[in-house]
Amino acid sequence: MRLTTKGRFAVTAMLDLAMREAKGPVTLAGISERQSISLSYLEQLFGKLRRAELVESVRGPGGGYNLAKTPVDIAVSDIIAAVDEPVDATQCGGRENCHGNNRCMTHDLWTNLNATIFEYLSKVSLADLVEKQLTKEQSVVQDKRECSSRQ
Repeated sequence: MRLTTKGRFAVTAMLDLAMREAKGPVTLAGISERQSISLSYLEQLFGKLRRAELVESVRGPGGGYNLAKTPVDIAVSDIIAAVDEPVDATQCGGRENCHGNNRCMTHDLWTNLNATIFEYLSKVSLADLVEKQLTKEQSVVQDKRECSSRQ
C-alpha cells in the first residue's frame, strides 16, 4: 500500500498553507520554495483543491490562497479525495478481477485495509497536523536554546 506523490504533496501544501494563512493569502510560489514542490504541479493540485472547496484563491497584488474552511473542518481524507488520489491496496482497483477475471482470495483483506486507512485519514484534521508541526518546531527551538546556554 502506497500513497502516491500527488496525495502526499497535496497534504504537505495544505499544511504549509494552514500554518501561514494568518498573515494573509499564501502564494503557491512560496509553498513551492519551502516544500520543494514544482510550481506547475502545485497549480494543478490547487485547481482541484479549489474545485473541492477546500481553498479559495485571492486575486491581485498580495494574492494567493486561503483555506475555504477552518483547519479543524478539513480532514486529510478530504484533501486526498480532492486530488483524486485513490487509497486502494487491492490489485484490481476494487473491480474484483484481480486473479485473471476473478476475485482473488485476499480481496476482502485489502478492501478492509482500504476502509481502515480511509477511516483513519478521516479522523485526522488539518488542525491536528498544524498542532503536531508547531509542537515539533517549538521543541527544536527549545533544544537549540538549551544547547547554546550550556556552551
